[in-house]
Amino acid sequence: MFLLPILGIVAVFLIILASAAIRVVQEYERGVIFRLGRLVGARGPGLFLLIPIVERMQKVDLRIVTMNVPTQEAITRDNVTVKVNAVVYFRVVNPQDAVVKALDYMQATSQISQTTLRSVLGQSELDELLSQREQLNQKLQHIIDEQTEPWGVKVSVVEIKDVELPQTMQRAMARQAEAERERRAKIIHAEGEFQASERLADAGRIISGSPGTLQLRYLQTLTEIATEKTNTVVFPLPIDIISAIVEKITGKEAAS
Repeated sequence: MFLLPILGIVAVFLIILASAAIRVVQEYERGVIFRLGRLVGARGPGLFLLIPIVERMQKVDLRIVTMNVPTQEAITRDNVTVKVNAVVYFRVVNPQDAVVKALDYMQATSQISQTTLRSVLGQSELDELLSQREQLNQKLQHIIDEQTEPWGVKVSVVEIKDVELPQTMQRAMARQAEAERERRAKIIHAEGEFQASERLADAGRIISGSPGTLQLRYLQTLTEIATEKTNTVVFPLPIDIISAIVEKITGKEAAS
């Protein structure tokens, strides 16, 4: 009669030990094993056994982590105050280093990303931040990745998301853009006038070399005027026509 309670206690104890010894690690995880406080290595994925009480396991997720970098206020090299936020994509490539060398690799990566973002902005000008963002992204990725590599963390992508400028700077940039558009419009208009003058000069040279062409152009102009609904049309008489009429009259008089 006394054996039954003892056997029950032993069975419960064995079940607890078995549940403590059996571990399952997912495909995207690794289990870092410590034996009496000493690092043994990383295991997984799959099912494996731990020595109860002697061994301890800590799981590490190997999937890509998307981390938002809070808005950072910085002064650019040309003394413009900006507010910038970013996003960082990283993952753990060495789970042992991520557990042993960093108390919290997520927090450490977040802090190094914020300080690096402020540092890079302070070394860049506003025009670089607005027009050469891809180069700044690559520079940020390279610097942050160098800092996190000892922790077993690989930073793959860093993207600057939003750039907030002071209101005075926004108005100044708007005026600059408007002045640039006006300058381009004037240049295009001047180029059009220049091309038109060249064509008119060419036409003038052609017409001056052929008097008949001028007469045809004159008749064409009269035809265009005649189609308009006007009461009175006043048109000049070309000197060439008058000269021809005068020559004919004087010739006849001389002949008679």
